[in-house]
Amino acid sequence: MPKWGDHMHSEHFGRQAVFERNESKVRSYCRSFDAVFRSAKGSFVQASGGEDYIDFLAGCGSLNYGHNDPDMKRALLDYVERDGIAHGLDLYTDAKADFLEVFRRHVLDPRGLDHRVQFTGPTGANAVEAAMKLARKVTGRTNIIAFTNGFHGVTQGALAATGNRGNRIGPAIPLAGVSRIPYDGYLGPQIDTADLLDRMLGDASSGIDSPAAILLEAVQGEGGLNAARPEWMRRVAAIARAHGALLIVDEIQAGCGRAGGFFAFEQSGIVPDLVPMAKSLSGYGLPMAALLIRPEIDVWKPGEHNGTFRGNQHAFVTARVAIEKFWSDGAFEAEVARKAGIVHDGLARIAEQVPGSRLKGRGMMQGIDVRTGEMADAICAAAFRDGLIIETSGPVGEVVKVLAPLTTPDEVLRRGLDILARAARTVAGQRATAAE
Repeated sequence: MPKWGDHMHSEHFGRQAVFERNESKVRSYCRSFDAVFRSAKGSFVQASGGEDYIDFLAGCGSLNYGHNDPDMKRALLDYVERDGIAHGLDLYTDAKADFLEVFRRHVLDPRGLDHRVQFTGPTGANAVEAAMKLARKVTGRTNIIAFTNGFHGVTQGALAATGNRGNRIGPAIPLAGVSRIPYDGYLGPQIDTADLLDRMLGDASSGIDSPAAILLEAVQGEGGLNAARPEWMRRVAAIARAHGALLIVDEIQAGCGRAGGFFAFEQSGIVPDLVPMAKSLSGYGLPMAALLIRPEIDVWKPGEHNGTFRGNQHAFVTARVAIEKFWSDGAFEAEVARKAGIVHDGLARIAEQVPGSRLKGRGMMQGIDVRTGEMADAICAAAFRDGLIIETSGPVGEVVKVLAPLTTPDEVLRRGLDILARAARTVAGQRATAAE
């Protein structure tokens, strides 16, 4: 039986050569995990050598319900077997109607939301682009307010709203149309950045044009698990209304139960005008993105914003099952909140082993800031050698981020946290010894 990290067999090297020879250097996640994976179930991924890994990455939040959920898989196989439509542009289909009815019944109506659903291209960036474009159309303004450490995608419009310099370096042309404001807590606990935003929008000499929209995440996933306070979000929502701007809350990574509630904005009590969604919306990891739109601002003309792959019928099938299975009552939400406590307690113990570290995030979207990207990378690498897939986030990759499937059994969750604790203890010990 192969040991953890033992990939010295010829099949591994043969497969690796295929990627080195044929795939672009832009690839990223695979550089952290030196394995070729072949199957996955629940919270585990198996490599071609037979090694099982606990998955605390979950498709970067695209697999909130784990790998190959049996009910979603059965529904998808049945649909394919009966020659269900695979590609439908935005034609009316049974699969789309079934999803829309279930989504309204179990997600929108219980939360008092009357938003319409626009299916965009298949990625989160497509949904953000649509939101920005629609906000500009509705208001007749061009400026978008975004926040420090925000991440909204890497297509040109969404990229302009993304804070990290490493992501923004690609285009050779200026990224225009966005003004940046400090996120909640960015300037320390003494300064309320909502006050700063209000003052700048009310000052004709601040240099910030009246915005079409204010764009934010309730929890900044790629930005380092910065979680906005509910009162701050309520204040920003009120500022948007006062200044005639739409409020866009990006739920692409933090939504679908990841950061508490179905929507991460729920605990603040606000109602956004526009809500980009993707990642775990399909429930099965299939490409699917959508923009939720308040009816009164759904002013698109037919085909005014489109995309060839905006109607992934297979994703509609699995998304319907995901909503029916996990969100038809409050049981799953309560279960996720309980598991979030297990993650918090496990990370708190780990923080005691790493001097100067601190916990970040909320819900099942938590992590530990270990101050440097080098330290975080070393911890993730040590964890992978011991059978855990986990990645980093933050401006310099300094946050070790737990994105375990929300369905992860307690014992597997604790086992993964134990692996992470051993890795942190080992790396911290090595650093301490080197400093002596």
